[in-house]
Amino acid sequence: MNTLPATFFSLPVVWHNAFVTLLTFAYVFSVPPFMDYMVTNYAMPRDISRKIVHIFAGSTIVFLPLFVSGHWSQYLNIAVFAVWMVLLIQKGLFAADDDQAVKTMTRTGNKRELLKGTLYFVIVAIICGTIYYKQPAGVLAMAILGWGDGLAPIIGTRYGKHKYYVLSDKSVEGSLAFLVGSVAAGLFFTHLIVPESFHVVKILLIALIATIAEGVSPKEVDNLTIPLTVIAASWVL
Repeated sequence: MNTLPATFFSLPVVWHNAFVTLLTFAYVFSVPPFMDYMVTNYAMPRDISRKIVHIFAGSTIVFLPLFVSGHWSQYLNIAVFAVWMVLLIQKGLFAADDDQAVKTMTRTGNKRELLKGTLYFVIVAIICGTIYYKQPAGVLAMAILGWGDGLAPIIGTRYGKHKYYVLSDKSVEGSLAFLVGSVAAGLFFTHLIVPESFHVVKILLIALIATIAEGVSPKEVDNLTIPLTVIAASWVL
C-alpha cells in the first residue's frame, strides 16, 4: 500500500502543502520590490529588470519537490500564479505609471504589456503546475521558458552582433544564450524534480528545438510558443 511522504513537523498533508505555498508567495513577491529598488535607485534598465523577474518566476518550480503529491493540496503550487494572473489583469487595465509591476515587468513602461507576454507566462505556469504537475514536460517547459527566454534578450540586446530576422529581430548570440540557459536549467530542474526522467541527450534535443522555436517566434507570443514546443517535443522524443 502506497503511503504519502513525511511532512514538515508531522503536519497533516494539507497544512504541509499550505506551508510550502507560503514559501512560494514569500519568494515570488520579494522579487518585484527588489527589482523596483534597483530600477529606481540604480537606474537598472527595464528590459534587464523584466527578464530577471522572468527568470526568478520560472525558477519557482524549485519548490515543487517540497509539495507532497497524491493529495488535492498539491495543486496549491499554482496559487501564487493564480494570484498574479488576477493582479496582472488588474494592473494591466488600471495601474498607475509608477506601479511596481509596470516599472519592473514591462519593456517600455506601458501597463498594457502586462496583458501580453507576462500574462501568458503566468497562464503557462498554471498549466504546468496542474496538467503537467511534476511531469518532465511541465518541468522542462518552465525551466526553458524561465532561463532560456530570460537570458536570450539580456545577452542578445547587449552583445548581439550577428542579427537575423524571421518574424522578429533576433541575434545569434541571443539564441546561443537561450540554448545554454535552457540546457543548464533543463538539466538542473529535471534532476531536482523528476530525476527518473533525467536523460541528457533528450534534454539537449528539446533545448535545441526550443531554441529554434524562440528564434522564429514573434515578440509577445514566445511565452506561448516556447512551452508549447517543449511540451510537444517532450511527448515525441
